[in-house]
Amino acid sequence: MFKLTSLNLNGIRSAASKGLQQWLAQSLPDCICVQELKAQAADISGRFEEIAGLKGYFHCAEKKGYSGVGIYSRHEPSDVIAGYGSPEFDAEGRYVELRFDRPGRPLSLISCYFPSGSSGEERQAAKFRFLAGMFPHLAALKNSGGQAREFILCGDINIAHQEIDLKNFKGNRKNSGFLPEERAWMTQLLQRAEATRLATESPAQDAAPLSASDAAGGGLVDVYRQLHPATTDEAYTWWSNRGQAYAKNVGWRLDYQIATPALAAGARSASIHREPRFSDHAPLTIDYDWAL
Repeated sequence: MFKLTSLNLNGIRSAASKGLQQWLAQSLPDCICVQELKAQAADISGRFEEIAGLKGYFHCAEKKGYSGVGIYSRHEPSDVIAGYGSPEFDAEGRYVELRFDRPGRPLSLISCYFPSGSSGEERQAAKFRFLAGMFPHLAALKNSGGQAREFILCGDINIAHQEIDLKNFKGNRKNSGFLPEERAWMTQLLQRAEATRLATESPAQDAAPLSASDAAGGGLVDVYRQLHPATTDEAYTWWSNRGQAYAKNVGWRLDYQIATPALAAGARSASIHREPRFSDHAPLTIDYDWAL
């Protein structure tokens, strides 16, 4: 079995002070993908290069105390890729990819931190630019070098895809994280090309026709939803610090493991760890029946 965890730390130093290392030593994941390091290389050096026997690989933001992603792994990667080729967002430290390639089997694990648009129109526009660039990047990654690459993208995607993915969906339809355009992007990412073709050829009577871009489904799998297609209250991974959101479980499902179908098929169980708390997000762990 391969145990993979994803967690938005909301600051690695803060999470460490709340017992992150001890929890990892007990939970023993093979890899943990982390987001929002809020630290630079100098802050990590000598303190966080390795945690609980896991070696870390990082992509830090240029701006101090902002963003940043990493992957801690028990397994030595064949390659490490920091950034995905976007000058704007690579400067913000939002993407790191570890490759575990074997002859005839390219495989990647990705830690990715999608922008939030909640602070205003400027950052929402940046979020849309990020989404517009990430979709073709993932599509190209699936067929990098003319050979199908299997991968899992772990991360805080900052989008609740469906109504069951947040408590107050009615009151958030016009808010960042649950905007129709964001949800449509997720739908397209998870849309199988074959299913889209059939829908285009035989649309439902009341369905709007699909555009050419809609027909280009990403063909990826939301692994948690594959295992728990109808779970609502227990699916949340983030709670606002305002009011009593955590105590009342007024949450959102913002953290995902998005996989190519072959890897997703090996998923056997998923857990969202509400306790202990290391940040405003909860760790998401999925066990897969395969090995690196």
